[in-house]
Amino acid sequence: MDPKAFFKLSYGVYIVSTSADGKNAGCVINTLTQVTAEPARLSIALNKNNETLKLIEISGTFSAVVLSDDVTMDQIKRFGFQSSRDANKFDGIPQGRDGLNNPYPTDGVCARFACRVVSTLDVGTHVIVVGEVIEAEALDMNAPALTYSNYHHKKNGATPPNAPSYQKDAGTVVGYRCKVCGYILESDTLPLDFICPVCGKDASYFEKL
Repeated sequence: MDPKAFFKLSYGVYIVSTSADGKNAGCVINTLTQVTAEPARLSIALNKNNETLKLIEISGTFSAVVLSDDVTMDQIKRFGFQSSRDANKFDGIPQGRDGLNNPYPTDGVCARFACRVVSTLDVGTHVIVVGEVIEAEALDMNAPALTYSNYHHKKNGATPPNAPSYQKDAGTVVGYRCKVCGYILESDTLPLDFICPVCGKDASYFEKL
């Protein structure tokens, strides 16, 4: 099997969020897909270890926003490279609240959806969640959506280990990989004071390839 074949699949970049038991959670995904038009339904895939999935299972709802091409890497790092178990990702940022009481970020966003869960499917490491769209709003018709390809090539983004598209095999690369965001430092040595340029974790979070 050639893992490079998967790189030819096209994706967007999105933030999914929810609220339950007085707590907000959200994460970056590349798996938001429209599966039906009537009724309008979207599917997402989340890792079983994801805190956002756990709260979605409690609330039975989720919000999904489409990131625009000019979204900052700081916004992506906030939602993609730390856990909602450890941080309030919505603290201090511009945000809205949908009709299902889920928060969503408003900076770097060109469309949003509010969904009520109608079914789930266990697919091993991840769970596919299908939601019926209750609200849909185009926030910026002139802003192009960020593609997963541009996320990697224009923004030098990394793929977190919890993402469905993450590939563990680093080939013949020699170096160290961040266990949080997947960033690879190509070096024979890892400085003790090294800080990951993507997620900000220190050298203790790196593993030798």
